[in-house]
Amino acid sequence: MAKYVVSLGGNALGNNPSEQKQALIKVAEAITGLIMDGNEVAIVHGNGPQVGMINLAFETSKETPNMPFPECGAMSEGYIGYHIQNALYNSFKLNNINKTVATIITQVQVDPCDPLFLHPSKPIGSFYTKEQAEQINKEKGYIMKEDAGRGYRRVVPSPLPIDIIEKESIKTLLDNGQVVICAGGGGIPVIKQDNKLEGVAAVIDKDYASAKLAELIDADYLVILTAVNNVCLNYKQESEVVLKDVKKADLAKYLEEGHFAKGSMYPKVQAVLNFLKDNSKTAVIASLDNAKDAFKLKAGTIIK
Repeated sequence: MAKYVVSLGGNALGNNPSEQKQALIKVAEAITGLIMDGNEVAIVHGNGPQVGMINLAFETSKETPNMPFPECGAMSEGYIGYHIQNALYNSFKLNNINKTVATIITQVQVDPCDPLFLHPSKPIGSFYTKEQAEQINKEKGYIMKEDAGRGYRRVVPSPLPIDIIEKESIKTLLDNGQVVICAGGGGIPVIKQDNKLEGVAAVIDKDYASAKLAELIDADYLVILTAVNNVCLNYKQESEVVLKDVKKADLAKYLEEGHFAKGSMYPKVQAVLNFLKDNSKTAVIASLDNAKDAFKLKAGTIIK
């Protein structure tokens, strides 16, 4: 038996709730296979497109008060968690598995002095053309940046996670045989002020949160499922190199050489390196479509 943290990319879950539910059917089948083999599973998901959609809905409404970013994050944790719970429940029933799935609305502590608050970098919401992005910047003052050749998106601060407030609840559920969905969208970023927790307007990268969770629960595997099949050098260039099996020292060198875009593959690779400080661990970065084979170390980029 092994312990897995599975990180689902928000962009890989489609552009709307119906696409998301459809994408999760295959993910649920793959996770069901892990459960049938006797493994423990904690699931983290992205929320970049979804939290941006929620935030935009409140901003553009003339009747509903604007909703702070932490609350938008909590809403995304709830509805994405529900979709994952629902997909897993249905898959478990088809396979006669008596297993409970729980979503935990998760607060993740960050440092209020983290310099990343001064350098917004986390893409959220929809993709726009350069002209549209310039207009949004002019009208709303949002910082808009090009995102890995896919268009322009709004960026917000992305501080690093230093602790998961609900970690003991997560451990207790896993120890009692439940599948846990937690730290959705990287968790709700909170800071400690006068020994109280207070939400802040930011989005923690879900891959860094996944690595922190994997560390805190002593997971054996960190599997990051995203929209691409493998980690690549010189991505989308004629000289592109697909990485399949790679040593963590080599991956660290590629990271330092600047092969990975800050808004997409960079945090995934850095999160994996954070997790692999323990030499007994294994990490995988693969596509959502190849989840079943990725769990068996037969697809994606395998890092040890």
